[in-house]
Amino acid sequence: MYQNDIENFSNFGAKFQENLAKLIFIDRAFADQIGEVLDYSYFDVNYLQSFVEMLYDYRENYKVHPSLNTMASVLLSEQNKHDEVIFKQMKDFMVRVHANQDTEGADFIKDASLDFCRKQKLKAAIIKSVDLLRSSSFDEIADVINTALKLGGNNDCGYDYLKDFEQRFLLKARDPVSTGWGEFDNITQGGLGKGELGVAIAATGAGKSHLLVHLGAQAVKNGLTVVHYTLELGDTVIARRYDSCITGVPLSYLNDNKEKILETVQDIEGSLIVKEYPTKSASPNTIRSHLDKLRNLGTDVDLILIDYADLLKPKKSYSEKRHDLESIYEELRGVAKEFECPMWTCSQTNRTGYNAEIVSAESISEAFSKCFVADFIFTLSRTAEDKNDNTGRFFVAKNRFGPDGLVYPIDMDTSKVYIDVHKKTSMSEIKGKQDPAKDQKEYLRERYEKLMKDNKGDK
Repeated sequence: MYQNDIENFSNFGAKFQENLAKLIFIDRAFADQIGEVLDYSYFDVNYLQSFVEMLYDYRENYKVHPSLNTMASVLLSEQNKHDEVIFKQMKDFMVRVHANQDTEGADFIKDASLDFCRKQKLKAAIIKSVDLLRSSSFDEIADVINTALKLGGNNDCGYDYLKDFEQRFLLKARDPVSTGWGEFDNITQGGLGKGELGVAIAATGAGKSHLLVHLGAQAVKNGLTVVHYTLELGDTVIARRYDSCITGVPLSYLNDNKEKILETVQDIEGSLIVKEYPTKSASPNTIRSHLDKLRNLGTDVDLILIDYADLLKPKKSYSEKRHDLESIYEELRGVAKEFECPMWTCSQTNRTGYNAEIVSAESISEAFSKCFVADFIFTLSRTAEDKNDNTGRFFVAKNRFGPDGLVYPIDMDTSKVYIDVHKKTSMSEIKGKQDPAKDQKEYLRERYEKLMKDNKGDK
């Protein structure tokens, strides 16, 4: 009765089914997961049904997930088994996959297809249980239902170095988002990439918010979608800073140049969403929920900015602030990974960094362990003299992608949110002082070891 009444993916449409087949092909872990609950007949597009069946037949025979080249060879070897039209459709499908391995709405497609398939398996188990109930086979009923409930769950045990050899040559690119500073792009291999976390550290009033606006403005001008979370300043204040950064009009003259600004920003291909939360009212999970909402509305975010992370609240409060901050930064890194999106935020220095010639690692406020969560950390130093001269310095404290311990002189005019980075130099060249870069790695190492000892049993 049930077998004659099986539903299929027709309600999702042909495009959904093609993207689903594509994901099964390029994502071995997902193929493992959905393979437990998938019936080929769920595809009502014939060539996709044939393709998926051919893929799983190969997996069953050779106990390995096929590469693109392998599937091409299998298809050619089985050409006589398929109708001429079906064969050509499968061949064209593989060409499209080879040309573009990105899949729009991949997470939704995975969730929706798994949900559908698991429901079909559960329906079948329930129907089977009716017959078992007549014979009072309660234990067997429990086994049937429990087995159905477990099917299609996340059974990924991890990346197998040898078995997954082909996969690492098909990995998505980092797809970095430029900082707009050539010097920084050079040492980060293009900027922050998908799932990576960058942190800018500065004293109060040094210009942390301006840094984030600069990073966001560069992305928007490059046609990307940016979400800027503000936890300290109002959303209109942030938006006006974008106006100034994008157009070059000083903040104090924005009202006099309304038409010019509108004309400029209307020509920008990217988009910007500024979301305001009161200080300590939002958590990383709040950020996650908002990004989920945007994704469900069809907005694919390219860059996340949080001004600033220290003003978020942790999911769980600890007795010590440093543990709260550690938790926040760990969660933010998880959000960046989940949405496959680069994320920039800022942090406050401690007192030693307020008027320092250079803000180095020892000036990082509270949870020093944030250094070990972030992929890239740089500091901003601006003395009173620097502010008067519209200058300052960046110091690269950590860089997973290249060299660190570098000092960069900058021009920084907060009146129009302008920041420019010059070629690297050393402190000795700037102020006749010893270059601190040499000691930073050793300091980081010692500080980390001390933290590990202090944290034992602390939580």
